[in-house]
Amino acid sequence: MIKGNASSTTFMAIALTFIVFLLLFTAVGIYSATQKQSTTTDYLLAGRSVNPWLVALSALSTGQSGFLFTAQVGYAYTSGISAIWLAIGWAIGDYLSWLLVFKRLRTASEASDSETVPNFLAQKQPGQQLISATAALITIAFLGTYAAAQLLAGSKALNSLFGWNTAWGILIGAVIVVVYCFSGGIRASIWTDAVQTIVMIGALLLLLVYTIGAGGGVENIFSNLESIDANLTALFPADLQWGFVPFFVGWLVAGFGAVGQPHILVRAMAIDDANNMGKARDIRTICGLITAFAAIFIGWAGRVLLPNLADPELALLDLSVDLLPAVLVGVMLAGIFAATISTADSQILSCSAALTQDLFPSMSHSYRVAKLGTLIVTGGVLAIALINNDSVFSLITFAWSLLASGLGVLLIVRAWEKPVATPVAIAMMIAGIAAAYLWKYYELSGAMYEVLPGMLASALVYWVGQLLIGERVASIR
Repeated sequence: MIKGNASSTTFMAIALTFIVFLLLFTAVGIYSATQKQSTTTDYLLAGRSVNPWLVALSALSTGQSGFLFTAQVGYAYTSGISAIWLAIGWAIGDYLSWLLVFKRLRTASEASDSETVPNFLAQKQPGQQLISATAALITIAFLGTYAAAQLLAGSKALNSLFGWNTAWGILIGAVIVVVYCFSGGIRASIWTDAVQTIVMIGALLLLLVYTIGAGGGVENIFSNLESIDANLTALFPADLQWGFVPFFVGWLVAGFGAVGQPHILVRAMAIDDANNMGKARDIRTICGLITAFAAIFIGWAGRVLLPNLADPELALLDLSVDLLPAVLVGVMLAGIFAATISTADSQILSCSAALTQDLFPSMSHSYRVAKLGTLIVTGGVLAIALINNDSVFSLITFAWSLLASGLGVLLIVRAWEKPVATPVAIAMMIAGIAAAYLWKYYELSGAMYEVLPGMLASALVYWVGQLLIGERVASIR
């Protein structure tokens, strides 16, 4: 929170800058409405016409957002140097998902005329409604929880600086989400994401420079970390249950779990040309590494400069208040809040699409019903955010793992145009979620993140299904 002795001028400068940038982001979303067409395809996929730069920057913002500013900084604050392995493993896995799957997804989704991820998984085969309905329920349940974590992250930012009750931040975020979604659908989300990513990168790099200076240089920060706790400067995490390799591979597969995240997948489906996917991948990877390592170093500096934080997930904002000029604090707050909100709106759009296009396909071509679905989903996400007290890190990583485990392997099978019977497809989704949940329940996630066992369970079901059913499965081509 802003210190009690801070001048009213400082407070007003932070608040005014925050409001101006928030209005800028909202204006971009509203302006996108000038390019829209009142069709479900345009609302859900922007007419499959999005520039690769916009796809890359949007995917970065919607993939990192609240996780980057709060969870990843907090993780580095508590874990020290070993936090780099989460970022490295995740980046490798994410790169592989774009390299091996996303181009095929763009091509196959257009060929099958699929506008949503559940619809793409169903592929118009016998029993397709069971597949799409199951995938839709998974999307609404877990991506909705993920969206709630974004609202919670944004509200934490407002609470940290202004002392507002977190409920107010969540409510403000929900209202802005509705404005984004109603103004231009996924196009509004993508455009605002791109602007926010630019602000996010600039703000992080500025704070990085200030923290290095305040900490007396990189070498001095590392030296002070070691004096606080020698484990903070250990390259590998201490006391890993099964050792380093399973731990690292778990985070690598977590990054590959992007293949099960509908809010990221729709960006690949919306790109203007499948041949531009490599360009989008490279831009996203380079920018993602810059932001991830900047956030991690800020977390390390936070441990040195603010060693007794009650909530490590607020380290970035507390450092901003202590080190940055008031105007830049406002920019940082706006970047954090807007990035979390734009991620929430793309996730809510994916949930809304699952509700109106896949659970109730008879209404799938109604533009008005698509917007009504957005309102209904936003209400549900709002309720989850208001009653949930978990950390942002816990909420996001668990929701990510269940989506990756439930949808990821089946999406790979579909993108590679391999046959799969309806009962096998449903069993794959259920088995993946069950395995990931049990892995988490029995507290094995510290040894290896639960995406790997979840996706392995789903893949095992597919392999057994192919052995048992074999050539009787109809081709999806």
